[in-house]
Amino acid sequence: MNIEKTISNLGLRELSSMQRQTADAILRGKGDVVVLSPTGSGKTLAYLLPLAKMLSETLDDDRQGVRALVIVPGRELALQSAEVLQAMKSPLRGMALYGGRPTMDEHRELRRQQPHIVFATPGRIADHLGKGNIDAETIEWLVIDEFDKCLEMGFQDEMMSLLELLPRVRRRILLSATEQEAIPGFVNMGRTTQIDHRQNDEKDRARVIIYKVYSPERDKLPTLRQLLLHLGSEKTVVFLNYRDSVERTAAYLREAGFTLSMYHGGLEQAEREDALYCFANSSTNILVATDLASRGIDIPDIDNIVHYHLPETHQNYIHRIGRTARWDRQGRAFFLLAVAPADDNGDGQQPAARPYYLDSGVAKCSEYIDFDELPLYELPPTDGLRPSHPRMATLYIGKGKRDKLSKGDIVGFLCKKGGLTGSDIGRISVEERFTYVAVARQKLREVLRRVQGEKIKGLKTLFVEKHPLTSNRLTPNL
Repeated sequence: MNIEKTISNLGLRELSSMQRQTADAILRGKGDVVVLSPTGSGKTLAYLLPLAKMLSETLDDDRQGVRALVIVPGRELALQSAEVLQAMKSPLRGMALYGGRPTMDEHRELRRQQPHIVFATPGRIADHLGKGNIDAETIEWLVIDEFDKCLEMGFQDEMMSLLELLPRVRRRILLSATEQEAIPGFVNMGRTTQIDHRQNDEKDRARVIIYKVYSPERDKLPTLRQLLLHLGSEKTVVFLNYRDSVERTAAYLREAGFTLSMYHGGLEQAEREDALYCFANSSTNILVATDLASRGIDIPDIDNIVHYHLPETHQNYIHRIGRTARWDRQGRAFFLLAVAPADDNGDGQQPAARPYYLDSGVAKCSEYIDFDELPLYELPPTDGLRPSHPRMATLYIGKGKRDKLSKGDIVGFLCKKGGLTGSDIGRISVEERFTYVAVARQKLREVLRRVQGEKIKGLKTLFVEKHPLTSNRLTPNL
């Protein structure tokens, strides 16, 4: 496997300094590696490139089974990491394992795919190892991605138990955006090389321009609507602190005509995956979410972050901001602040020149954000403006992997029967029982008209639009 060619396959010009140092430590060193680097700096690729190169060089030997285990805190990061490996076009097979679906289904898929690398949440991989679905004796590499979040989410006991089931691990790679006071002994780190790029955090964050936006009312929804109208078709994440607030905000914006995805921990797994898929493939341009979306998702082209609610911790703030300006891109962040004019308290003193912040939490956030120094983003009039429609829409096809459907089959079918060109087709996700395809929104109705009643690979099936905030997954195959 040629790393330079792989970088080109990914559409990149070169690796960052952190990625080069990480790759060198893994390829040339013999010990364990700890990588500390800000959110959004490309840590997944930093370890996957050298790991895939080293594993691919031994594919011709007699060793079989899972060679590397990557532990991640959530299913979204597991899925996205597996997608990165696939996009690298390496000879290695990868598979994501996570809760919310039957372990037996995954076991069958494990036997079919025989992956070299698995990306798994702690509880699910412990389940597979405990049942013998994966041979622990073949695992030589252990990667713990977002190690800090794994501990924050209470996975310490699960990780301790599963690491005891891995007797043959030779090398360990830990990746984190923040440094832990001490790495727990159960990780069993040996001689370690530490790569610390957190000092570049200020430089990285300089690519994010931060503004404050004043709302004259405590209920900031009208001001949020006005801001989103002004941002137009730009890809924006709106962060709130509570699930019910996400639901309320999403309902308000949808009623106002916006096309959006909604994301929080109270949704079913399939709903969360669908929400991220529609946002990532540009079928929606707004994601309304709790801080669950601040970590573990890698969507590189997010233009704006809106703090509808103030972040509850400095770490939450760092990870929210890390969703934009990823790699060498630039982005903007907006603090939506409820304010009221300062009142004369009757003490003979003149009121303060600035408005009075109504938002609770401003004092706490002021430890790391000086709101008085932030530039004020003046919202222009939005009279007559309507919400911008996303450029893509998602087409649901009721057949998938189990029907031997491939991405090539889908592209050929949509071009031949649907009248599309390659430039009209975006991201394709072939799942076990169905497929999602991003197609140019302006051509969706014509595509649906053309393909109704047509067969794909000789199979009759259903073709419908996948609407955000709803799920087509229960639609039976025809």
